[in-house]
Amino acid sequence: MDAVDDHILHVLSREGRISNLALAERVGLSPSACLRRVAALEKAGVIRGYRAVLDPAKLGVGFLAYVTVGLGRHTKDAQEAFERAVAASPEVRECHNITGDREYLLRVEAADLAAYKRFHTEVLGTLPQVQSITSYVVIGSPKDMRG
Repeated sequence: MDAVDDHILHVLSREGRISNLALAERVGLSPSACLRRVAALEKAGVIRGYRAVLDPAKLGVGFLAYVTVGLGRHTKDAQEAFERAVAASPEVRECHNITGDREYLLRVEAADLAAYKRFHTEVLGTLPQVQSITSYVVIGSPKDMRG
């Protein structure tokens, strides 16, 4: 990794569909050299994939919350069971095992407050591993760099 690779990654993280020709011009390389570098970054696993950035509102998602979850038991079995349950829940877009006074941080998307309440009550609220749930409702996202 060098400064040119960093520049390539910076551009691709914001414009994943940029053509190789445009990327090469932007980072000051020939198209063939740029293509080789991108291929090397992909092969090394630095670039794991490319994504479309979707408009949640146009997909019927009008509610976003970050949810912390505390487990009642801190065993491997309890964690694995919880992780399987959230992996099967389409509302959970991200699940992170975290440090602190809670075990998990979830990013949850739902159509609206009523749909979130159903998820909260009928999914999270029924999991035997869950001891505590705290919801943080997103009211705006002035910066969001997720792909």
